[in-house]
Amino acid sequence: MLQMIKQDAVTTETIGSPTAYKRRVIALETNLLLRNYTPKSQLIVERQFVSAPRFPVVDAHTHFGPMAFGKDYQEAYQLESAVAEFRAMGVKHVINADTIWGEPLQRLLEFLQPYPEFFTTFGSTDTSQLDHPEFERMTLRTLREGSAMGMRGLKFWKNISLGQKDLQGKFIAIDDQRLSPIWNGAAELNLPVLIHIGDPAAFFEPTDPCNERYEELQNHPDWSFAHAAFFSFSELMDQQERLIATNPQTTFIVAHMGSYGENLGRVSEWLSRYPNMYVDLAARINELGRQPYTARTFFEKHQDRILFATDAAPGHLDHLHYYEFLETWNEFIPYSSAAVPGQGRWQIYGIGLSEDILRKVYYQNAETLLANGKFS
Repeated sequence: MLQMIKQDAVTTETIGSPTAYKRRVIALETNLLLRNYTPKSQLIVERQFVSAPRFPVVDAHTHFGPMAFGKDYQEAYQLESAVAEFRAMGVKHVINADTIWGEPLQRLLEFLQPYPEFFTTFGSTDTSQLDHPEFERMTLRTLREGSAMGMRGLKFWKNISLGQKDLQGKFIAIDDQRLSPIWNGAAELNLPVLIHIGDPAAFFEPTDPCNERYEELQNHPDWSFAHAAFFSFSELMDQQERLIATNPQTTFIVAHMGSYGENLGRVSEWLSRYPNMYVDLAARINELGRQPYTARTFFEKHQDRILFATDAAPGHLDHLHYYEFLETWNEFIPYSSAAVPGQGRWQIYGIGLSEDILRKVYYQNAETLLANGKFS
């Protein structure tokens, strides 16, 4: 017979045996907050540690300008040290993406000019003038000026469909025909479009105990779009597909695993259907690594259309976790360095890609896409 008798802060345990005895044990904490729960795994498995990528890397999604650091970005970090920091992680080149144009873009390009072999910069254009009668003319002028400055692609963020409104006070669908001058101009000038459309699917669900991103949304309640005023996640994904389908001459790099790392089956269908679509890995190994069999199959099938990317910025690098995920068969490994991971309370598994696929993902696909030869 086993009898548990609770007494204030201790528990008395009486165990029936030939020599019955009593012992006192500390009671379990009954009001532990989830944010303070940091369990240590007792799993013992072999782990291959990765200190550098197997091949030099092109990081196709980084931020060195005002998008990450505000207007005073030049004071936020020391450029020489930042470049050295990335190179120490095995990165030989980056795509620096920012939603700026005109004089701010020129200033950023000049700031990065000491390292032309390291930076490719994507800029943007002003979508707030959508209802202006001269929007098409202004857009094409902005894109041509940016291209002449040295802008090599375009960057657009989720604010278009989840923040910006037109003169009628309505959110702007990313496939709105009024935006067509942007995509036409990008095709004309051979500017790939790096676009962030949808956030994690859980951000569009109620922030309740069933939400797998509960802690993240509690820390950042403004990241929740679970309100009828916003486009639903399903609507955004339909808009995204129409955007790519109706602009076949424009190359789209759909950030964050095509907006839908939780459903690689659908992303695979898009990639198979639309040759003008690419995806990047930025901030999504947390999703990929918890579905390692599906993810590995996806990488094998679409190895020519996936770009290595991290969404990193100076002082905020986490590349080694990406390398471990891509290169090893390690089990139950962290996807970030945080004690409590910020994008879901789980661990991930490596997918052990072949060297041929690693080369493509790490640098060859980006070099081919940018048509810029070999980055030194």
